[in-house]
Amino acid sequence: MIRHIHDIHAECRAARKPAVSVEFFPPKTDEGDRKLLQETLPALLAGQPHYCSVTYGAGGSTRDKTLGLVERIQNEFDLTALMHLTCVHATRAELVSVIESARSRGIRNILALRGDPPAGTTEWVKTEGGLEFSHQLVALIRELGGFTIGTAGFPEGHIAQTAGKLVDWGYLAEKVKSGAHFVVTQLFFDNDDYFQFRDYLSSKLGLDVPIVPGLLPVVSASQTRKFTQLCGAKLPEAFLAKLDALGGDDAAVIDFGIDYCARQAAELVAGGAPGVHFYTLNKAHSTVAVLKQLGWS
Repeated sequence: MIRHIHDIHAECRAARKPAVSVEFFPPKTDEGDRKLLQETLPALLAGQPHYCSVTYGAGGSTRDKTLGLVERIQNEFDLTALMHLTCVHATRAELVSVIESARSRGIRNILALRGDPPAGTTEWVKTEGGLEFSHQLVALIRELGGFTIGTAGFPEGHIAQTAGKLVDWGYLAEKVKSGAHFVVTQLFFDNDDYFQFRDYLSSKLGLDVPIVPGLLPVVSASQTRKFTQLCGAKLPEAFLAKLDALGGDDAAVIDFGIDYCARQAAELVAGGAPGVHFYTLNKAHSTVAVLKQLGWS
């Protein structure tokens, strides 16, 4: 049964258990599709996630594939899915068309994002006839009605926000006040960043929606450095020292990533986080291992 994610969070909160979600990106090849749907997703379902999310390619490049993948996941696996949607390279009318297409396919949950600048550009430019800010997309989806709306939050501040993280958090408050029902955070490796972020949103900005921490189980030292450079997340010194000590031992790095992520998740939930959102990178092993270590599956 496909459900609204705000109901899932409410029920998990009432049952005092964490809401678990996993994220995929649309594969670029038929073989990637096969592996995701026949191997990765069935393996992740063993971890009993409450819902999944599917990303939206740069510039809306995977629009049709994202819609189709979300529809297939819901119909073939009976797993509630969260469709990402961005403002990039789309007019307001085109966004309305995508949203209504999602509705017709039985999609009931959308993660509203401004989106990153298209490849080859450094500055975000509004499409003529389109939307400039993600809070406008949140408001549009709310106006059309019938969806649970998620949005993104950045515990360390958005990498493009030169005015500082408090200004960025103020923009997040606008998104929530425009109609977002919950927030999923960018990946981070220091839980203090999450707790400071959540507490500021609650006590200073008056927000009362689930702030779901996004975690990445490390599988590669070089890959992790690349991701954090792209999104602006910092790597704690002790974390970096351990990665350096493990060197090229890929199996040891994966084991370390599982243990670190499990300890992060346990501390976050013990500190009041409503659950955990796992960035799987279309791989199942580490996320499933984390869930088993936590006893959540």
